[in-house]
Amino acid sequence: MGILDYLRGDRSAAAPVRQEPILNAAGPSSPADTFQSGGLWSSINIGGQARSGVMVNERTTLSLPAVMQALRILSGVFAMVPMYYCRQDGGGKHRLTADPLYRLMNGSPNNAQSRFQFREILLSDILMAGNFYAYVSRDAFMRPVALTRLDPLSVQVQQAFDRQSGQSLFYDATLPDGTSGRFASRDIWHVAGMGRNGLTGLNPVAYMREAFGEVIATASYVQHYWRNNGQPPVILTTDREVKPEVRRQIKDDWRATYGGVENAGEVAVLGNGLEAKYLTASNKEGQLVETRTMQVLDIARAWGVPPHLIFELSKATFGNIEQQSLEFVIYHLGPHFARVADAAEHAFAAADCVFLHDPSDLIKGGFLDRAQGVAALRNAGVITTDEARNNFDLNPLGGTEGNELWRPLNTGLVGQPPEPPAGT
Repeated sequence: MGILDYLRGDRSAAAPVRQEPILNAAGPSSPADTFQSGGLWSSINIGGQARSGVMVNERTTLSLPAVMQALRILSGVFAMVPMYYCRQDGGGKHRLTADPLYRLMNGSPNNAQSRFQFREILLSDILMAGNFYAYVSRDAFMRPVALTRLDPLSVQVQQAFDRQSGQSLFYDATLPDGTSGRFASRDIWHVAGMGRNGLTGLNPVAYMREAFGEVIATASYVQHYWRNNGQPPVILTTDREVKPEVRRQIKDDWRATYGGVENAGEVAVLGNGLEAKYLTASNKEGQLVETRTMQVLDIARAWGVPPHLIFELSKATFGNIEQQSLEFVIYHLGPHFARVADAAEHAFAAADCVFLHDPSDLIKGGFLDRAQGVAALRNAGVITTDEARNNFDLNPLGGTEGNELWRPLNTGLVGQPPEPPAGT
């Protein structure tokens, strides 16, 4: 056993040495593994063609405004919420502000990114690729000092199983400097999205390819419609016999002269008995607007975002938006908070420590509601004046005035007689 093995925490001389599996440069062993792990599907240049005939990949999916807004609102709000490193004991949870792990998660995770940028790309990778990976840089005492995000395409998850110690994960990864290798789980911080194999997260772009393909195809139709000057399809008819080569020439001449936005308003001059007939199908009869609205709702379902947050307000009312915003924090962001905190705890935390997100700033409500709630806690003796002022970002008073807890006059301890009035 070497000194590095000791510093990593393997202090049992009798512990068997686990051999890491041989590097599998080819990546997943089957297409099903690729589909589950989400590697290829998140690429800008590599994707899949939907049955609608359009290419669905990260680039085409992000070109949809509803997808961009859903990704922006989820990852942005997630990045706003701090994640604290706490020690948990019988007295509650205590923030370890001096611990390097606390600074790593709430300060700068590396020299290139701020905390907000790092956490934003963390959730973006989970939403678009199904998995987030970061290389863990450690100091001489094996303490994590920096986290460097890895491209999800550059990492493949491998597993090994031992009947005595159970399952272990290894990662075939390419680092930002271009070097590749096999890394143990202590060197790669992996946060997996919702998955079916317990190892990697499902790639949403891959599994919802057909739904995204419908939206992309509809957008392509609208673009083609306006590129054709907003004109419906036209048929040129004549009673005369027209040879195939002449038909092609007439078609090309019509398209060049009257097609496209740049030819809007041009006067059509037809000869040889030609007559133009426009097809009567309209976008209104085809319910184009309704179709696009439903597609926005499908995107909201895909990412787990309340429709009003991606500006679909057809069903929103002033009475339910506040409740939907609260549900957004609890039901939509809540699982992401738990997933990231649990992955950080599994990888870095000591035995009696946990990672916790604090979304209290997201659920403070309106000013009047906040003021009434803070006043109730202050009057009940739950918080001090300084703690109450902190809810409104006011400077603390300090001293006795700021740190005293009030005790209501009409309350007392259970089982004890009330104190006699003063002066009696």
